[in-house]
Amino acid sequence: MEVIASAPGKVILFGEHSVVYGEPAIAGAVDKRAFIKIKNSPNNKTILKSYDLNFEAEINSKSKKYYLKKGKPGIIRYILEVLYQHHDHSPIEIILSSNIPIGSGLGSSAAVTVATLAALYRYHKVKFNRKSLAFDAHKIEETVQGIASPLDTLVCTHGGIIYLSRSKKFQSLRIKFKTPFVIGYSSKHGNTGKMVKDVKFLKENNPKIVNHIISAMGNLTNSGKYAILHNNVSKIGELMNINHGLLDSLGVSTPELSRMVYLARKKGAVGAKITGAGGGGSIIALCPKNIDSVAAEISKYEKILKTKFTNKGIYYQVKY
Repeated sequence: MEVIASAPGKVILFGEHSVVYGEPAIAGAVDKRAFIKIKNSPNNKTILKSYDLNFEAEINSKSKKYYLKKGKPGIIRYILEVLYQHHDHSPIEIILSSNIPIGSGLGSSAAVTVATLAALYRYHKVKFNRKSLAFDAHKIEETVQGIASPLDTLVCTHGGIIYLSRSKKFQSLRIKFKTPFVIGYSSKHGNTGKMVKDVKFLKENNPKIVNHIISAMGNLTNSGKYAILHNNVSKIGELMNINHGLLDSLGVSTPELSRMVYLARKKGAVGAKITGAGGGGSIIALCPKNIDSVAAEISKYEKILKTKFTNKGIYYQVKY
């Protein structure tokens, strides 16, 4: 028996950091994906391989330990936690492939977690739906990271553009948003936990100032929702630029991220901002025109992806 499952990466369009304090956020699934294949083990051991990421590990899911044969641990922690919580510990072979850059703020861990859970559930013939899958995947991310927004796993499970309200209810914004993006991602990876703690420290030391910034980001997100529903691309870009300024004021930008943002705007992006926690990672530039010139300019300094939103969330297939 062999099961293959795939989940998309994501970008946060509005609401980074403010979502931690109960404000709304908007994120969308992108057309870059993680793929997990699970099949019976040929050698009575649980093996995890990734040819894309050049790693291989032997896993003991019962004791939650692994022996790394080659590569870096990183994403293994999420797969290990899935196996520890939801596997019967029988020997299996897991193969991971992904075109989502690891550590770039594009939801690689959420996509891998969602895909691994879906594949494992189908392998064991466990019934699930998208709501339960997103919930379980969020719990895995929370266990591994210590803190995690439910937004990432919601988007990677359901696909499309999702609005998370102040009351933590989510709404799929079912529109055809075809405007492409350039993602620029720094070789310097962000540390989400550290950035969240840094913003919390800033907020506690300057509550009268930072509370207003957080509130403004929430209001901006609601304006962004309205602009998306009306497919007002220029307004979305304008709000992205404002959002970047607010994020910069919280201290989460870096010289590399700011350079990419301003290069993108200079070359014709209608809006550009950090996507994700900052401190490294990625920027997103909205490019109804000039996508090639924006991509070429950013690629002089950092890596880039051209991408767009996708409505395709989790999917899987079973082969006997």
